[in-house]
Amino acid sequence: MDLNPASLKDEVFGLKNRVKDKIKETQRVLKITEKPDREEFEMSAKITGVGMLIIGAIGFVFYLASNLIPQYL
Repeated sequence: MDLNPASLKDEVFGLKNRVKDKIKETQRVLKITEKPDREEFEMSAKITGVGMLIIGAIGFVFYLASNLIPQYL
């Protein structure tokens, strides 16, 4: 990184422009989003719950396997 004033100024302006662009992009996304209706929310909650149960069951199987298999080895 060059520390002369001109390149430092360019770096600051570049950072400023990137931040401004990111803020504009975020504002645009927030403008088009909408609150889900009850049916959509319930479906998302059910799918999330099923996913959590599946991951928990897989973890439980690994837990059981790690505790039961060493007894037989």
